[in-house]
Amino acid sequence: MSYSNRGFHGKTAMVTAMALLLFPAGVVAQGTAAPAKAARSTSSAPAEKGERWLHVRVICAEGKGDTVRVNVPLELAEKVLPAVNHDRLHNGKVRIDSSDVDDVDLRALMDAIRTAKEGEYVTVQGNDNDVRVAKEGNQLTVHVLDKSGSKKSQVEVKIPMKVMEALLSAGKDELDLVAALHALGAQGDMELVSLKDSENTVKVWLDSKNVAN
Repeated sequence: MSYSNRGFHGKTAMVTAMALLLFPAGVVAQGTAAPAKAARSTSSAPAEKGERWLHVRVICAEGKGDTVRVNVPLELAEKVLPAVNHDRLHNGKVRIDSSDVDDVDLRALMDAIRTAKEGEYVTVQGNDNDVRVAKEGNQLTVHVLDKSGSKKSQVEVKIPMKVMEALLSAGKDELDLVAALHALGAQGDMELVSLKDSENTVKVWLDSKNVAN
């Protein structure tokens, strides 16, 4: 396997984990790899009424133009996560350590955003990057445009406030991943993550279909 392909599949695994958690907690990536593989579907039949599916699509622009599609039923992820106990992940909850994010109290930061009024919090327009962080439509939106170098990239992440509240429903220094997935299942169809650069195009979204178009 070439270096470019290793990087491509590595990014796929990372984005899948991010989609399941709606948060960059890479500690659970190993725990989600198995259900993601089991959830891939080639059937075109519609999902059962009320069933929610998380979809990840990664298209590699380089080499052979590989495409990876992962379809994960949220119900499966809710059942599997409590059975995975690895490192800081136990019983569907992950322990957080402020030292992992440069001494920032991540839980306090998330709670502050959850209780704040809607508005545009951060807007940066620079020579290298454009950044926008806003709370709007009862969701947190982060948009980053990297204009530096030859590999320009654009990333947008949307986190529903109900999902953030569910994450914070665990005890101190913990995030409840199962509760967050359950809250995500109550959301309407929506795009959660969008990433595009010179090498890959990534999309993560939620709907009631058991296949990714």
